[in-house]
Amino acid sequence: MTINESVSASVTRAVMNYSTDLVRLAYSYLLSRAEAQDAVQEAFMSYMKSAPSFENAQKEKAWLMKVTANKCKNVLRSLRVRNHVPLDDEMPCDEESRDVLRAIGTLPKKYRMCIHMHYYEGYSINEIADMLDAKPATVGTWLNRAREMLKQELGGEL
Repeated sequence: MTINESVSASVTRAVMNYSTDLVRLAYSYLLSRAEAQDAVQEAFMSYMKSAPSFENAQKEKAWLMKVTANKCKNVLRSLRVRNHVPLDDEMPCDEESRDVLRAIGTLPKKYRMCIHMHYYEGYSINEIADMLDAKPATVGTWLNRAREMLKQELGGEL
């Protein structure tokens, strides 16, 4: 197997294993499925171009999540998205989950990211802190504040 075939196989495997999780992460930032899918596609393109090697699958997924988050931040900075109002572009789910997603969508970006990574992806506070280049205590504070805001938004239900 040549280097290009090896990279192609790694990217194909990563797309199959992580694309759904990465789209959810990107959606938590961008609140638009189309924009989320574009950001994830760009993250996989970065993977192909840089062809990094990882110790294990967790490190690979963490790298892809961080790259995806950075791609989302780039999208948010662009004028095109600042002036864009998403149409009814929600992730498919039941009504209760949709209400929770809407509530999460009202949170500031840093809180949305922490909630998503902790509850949807299962990362620990220390792992999130490492990916976001923040202190674990800061991430813990963000999670607590986000939970309080969600309780208020959902009427005490969480």
